[in-house]
Amino acid sequence: MSNPASVADLPHSSASDTHDTGRDPSRTGLDPHNVRHGFLQHVRYSRGKNPETATAHDRFMALALAVRDRLADRWVRTARTYYEQDVKRAYYLSAEYLLGRALGNNLINIGMYEAAEQAMREVGVDLGTLVEMEPDAGLGNGGLGRLAACFLDSLATLAYPGMGYGIRYEFGIFTQDIVDGYQVERADEWLKFGNPWEIVRPEKAVAVRFFGRVEHHQGADGRPMARWVGGKTVIGVPYDTPIAGYGNNTVNTLRLWQARASEEFDLLLFNAGDYERSVVEKNDSEVISKVLYPNDAFQAGKELRLKQQYFFVACSIADIVRRYLKSHTDFRDFPNKAAIQLNDTHPAIAVAELMRVFVDEKRLNWDEAFAITQATFGYTNHTLLAEAMEKWPATLFERLLPRHLEIIYEINHRFLRQVQIRHPFDHDRMRRLSLVEEGPEKKIRMAHLAVVGSHSVNGVAELHSSLLKRDVMPDFAEMYPERFNNKTNGVTPRRWLTWSNPRLTKLITSRIGGGWATDLDQLQKLAPLAEDAEFRKAFAQVKKQNKEDLARYLRDTCQVNLDPNAIFDVQIKRLHEYKRQLLNALHIVSLWMKARRDPNTIIAPRVFLFGAKAAPGYHEAKLIIRLINGISEVVNSDAGTTGLQVLFVPNYRVSLAERIIPATNVSEQISTAGMEASGTGNMKFMMNGALTLGTLDGANVEIRQAVGDDNFFLFGLTADEVIARKRAGYRPREEYERNVELREAMDLISSGFFSPEDKNLFKPLVDSLLGEDRYLVLADFASYAAKQEEVARAYKDQEVWTRKAILNVAHSGIFSSDRTIKQYAEEIWRVKQTPVGQ
Repeated sequence: MSNPASVADLPHSSASDTHDTGRDPSRTGLDPHNVRHGFLQHVRYSRGKNPETATAHDRFMALALAVRDRLADRWVRTARTYYEQDVKRAYYLSAEYLLGRALGNNLINIGMYEAAEQAMREVGVDLGTLVEMEPDAGLGNGGLGRLAACFLDSLATLAYPGMGYGIRYEFGIFTQDIVDGYQVERADEWLKFGNPWEIVRPEKAVAVRFFGRVEHHQGADGRPMARWVGGKTVIGVPYDTPIAGYGNNTVNTLRLWQARASEEFDLLLFNAGDYERSVVEKNDSEVISKVLYPNDAFQAGKELRLKQQYFFVACSIADIVRRYLKSHTDFRDFPNKAAIQLNDTHPAIAVAELMRVFVDEKRLNWDEAFAITQATFGYTNHTLLAEAMEKWPATLFERLLPRHLEIIYEINHRFLRQVQIRHPFDHDRMRRLSLVEEGPEKKIRMAHLAVVGSHSVNGVAELHSSLLKRDVMPDFAEMYPERFNNKTNGVTPRRWLTWSNPRLTKLITSRIGGGWATDLDQLQKLAPLAEDAEFRKAFAQVKKQNKEDLARYLRDTCQVNLDPNAIFDVQIKRLHEYKRQLLNALHIVSLWMKARRDPNTIIAPRVFLFGAKAAPGYHEAKLIIRLINGISEVVNSDAGTTGLQVLFVPNYRVSLAERIIPATNVSEQISTAGMEASGTGNMKFMMNGALTLGTLDGANVEIRQAVGDDNFFLFGLTADEVIARKRAGYRPREEYERNVELREAMDLISSGFFSPEDKNLFKPLVDSLLGEDRYLVLADFASYAAKQEEVARAYKDQEVWTRKAILNVAHSGIFSSDRTIKQYAEEIWRVKQTPVGQ
């Protein structure tokens, strides 16, 4: 198989494998003829249909399988290359992968999009329609899961030996309906019609134990030995998904584990007529991989979540050890062949699990086992919020994972002895550093376990990493300064520019060539073109057409006619109070009230777009969604007078972001400074020519540094000022009293104007702002409103605005996930690029 040398040539590839007698061209060829032939074969032999009788679903599956054939050929070669060269591999453990759709992305990455388009046209099928049929693989809640997906893309594109591990949730993040303004959750049946990309590997299934007891005795070697016995066993079955690199032959693997019962059902009970009890074990076991992140407000939910975390970690560790033992016998070499990255605290139990395998099963002595474990693990922290730092009741651990609790206690005992030696009699320090939080309910601190059990601890933006060391884990940073480092997040330009924004991709490539897709720093060549009137005109036209496309889509799906000439002001992200969708909503009410009094106060027409899902048990977040929809109903009723429109787009997901981001003018990144670890939506918007309206929070700081102060709309308190305001005794009611526009907006909301069916509906939101205002919404309102006015004035001068937008794209190269992964690979994992040959 030939492979194009230039990324620019990828969409136009006509490569064929006819010269390789070991491969079937209908399964490997990238030219239209072989793609068409492969497609028709799958229609007949995989779907059992004639082309004339095939349904749209049959056609989608047939094309996806034809693409998978081409991936499979490279997949096999990639696995062989890694095995023969005995490479060190990076293993990414994440409870979330927000993958989105795969068909279009795979077509782009392996260079057969245009060939597939032509092949489908020849058989009377529209490729775009097939792409739209694919459900989003929504195995994540937000940025954490999408980051994991971007990282997998970059690992393969840069030809690093890497593998992702996670859970094959039967139901991903819920489907969101908006009914009478409220969020209503429905199960996300993404597997309802099957998944053409995955291959099940039952022969690599892993048995996972829960509950039971620990027996201690002396081993044959005379050393103490622990055996975890009894309890229940669940089987983890791996499903493998190919992850294709862009413009190369590398296809890495995402292995997702599905839970199955060790016994399908009790035949004796079934034959005796007790049908319900006969399948109870099957149901209890398989619920583990049933749904993404159960609501853990109740004890059963907490237990299930911990079960999920241990289940996929135990399966993954067993798989990693099995692979190592295929070629090695001495575990002292383990860190030289395996680097395991913990994506937040969800997989932190892996530290205790690897120790259990080493000490109990492989009979390594404790000190040697722990040294190997520390040298193997790296931990990425994704939050500064104390409530997001996972802690599990020790009683739950003792019941569910008794051996792991013993191991954690032993790790803690030895660690605290080190602390005591270094800081004698500093009992407060020992209490703060302990892996066990003492109190009315003893809890295990998973972040502490991850830090102690790893050789690297990284934040995900310069500010976040700094605050992590200074405010969140100062004692650990003092004790292990060499472990703490920063790896600013990034996003893959293949999905978030090449695939999502083909018009801009074509324009960029026409001016600077196509190499930028794998070397995003090349976008800097666009900076001088900001002064080129012809390029500015073409750039503005691309944005206008993208806005028109989005307006048409939202007209058809949401029955709302949006003005594509207005500023598209967008806030799409997970709904959480610290992200401050409420600040945005308050400003819209204030702006609308001003426009009602005098329409001339509206400098430029504005479309405010929201997209967000609130956790099912998060009452305040769901109430904010209801408020935004109430505001939308009122504001849109006289949009012709005020020039303002508001739309909450239901069921925000990756494929929807792919439509919205290229059409955005203003990117709302308005979290309270010091609260957002990084953000990646801010990077996607910047890459697509949106201007950021934001605080100095997370990666906003680095975006502003990259693009320059004049091309970023900054407002609000800094992280240090937020802390100072709170320490000084922040009184939000004073902000309410001194700001007339803010007071009017809050009073209107509190009066029930936006909820006539329930006058007191939004009173809890207003009362919370006046009473505590934990995220300083009121403190930043005046600054935010003033900056929004500046945004509107800047937009009126389209030449200046377009120049700023071009410069945002030109300086976005640093935010490629390729840069991030290269830093992980070189500085933490020590893995080397391993190109896969023809």
